[in-house]
Amino acid sequence: MLVAEHNPKDLERLARNINPGGWTVETERPIATLLGSCVAVCLYDPKLKLGGMNHFLLPSRSVAAGDDTDVILAGDFSMEVLVNAMLTKGAAKQRLIAKAFGGGTIVTSIQMAIGQRNAEFAKEWLEREGIPLVAQDFGGAWSRKVIFTPENGDAFCRRQPINQPDVQAVVRAESEYEKSLVRPTTPGPGKKIELF
Repeated sequence: MLVAEHNPKDLERLARNINPGGWTVETERPIATLLGSCVAVCLYDPKLKLGGMNHFLLPSRSVAAGDDTDVILAGDFSMEVLVNAMLTKGAAKQRLIAKAFGGGTIVTSIQMAIGQRNAEFAKEWLEREGIPLVAQDFGGAWSRKVIFTPENGDAFCRRQPINQPDVQAVVRAESEYEKSLVRPTTPGPGKKIELF
């Protein structure tokens, strides 16, 4: 049993880290991620002692013509993938409980209120699907390190000031991502791909 023998620092060292657009389902190994304006949702089936976590950048993928936003980074897709992965491993949707984190305002130049939109999306999606949100930590001007232990459903959330070097890397990455969303995307010659 991993959890009984380790404190949060040890769990962080043992954890499987997921990046934006990532998700995983585990039975024993802790899961960790670093969040800025992104949101991570942890799902847990207490009967199976099975848990999973995702990490998404935007509430949903725009259906605008020519939009090439990566679908795996969108919350609507990420939530469906996580729930389906849990169900595939034997979880029952009616037993699932959720804990959710993130949605910070760490990049003050972002005009799109991505963090707030992500947090609202996560709460609305879970309510619509009938999955109780039993713990949450959203908003604020800080990033978060989240560690989730699938063995017992515990989640640890450490808020970090935005002036720390690793947090500054998150700020830069999210700022660049936000700029790419605002820029119009026009494919260059020979770059258009058609699927058939």
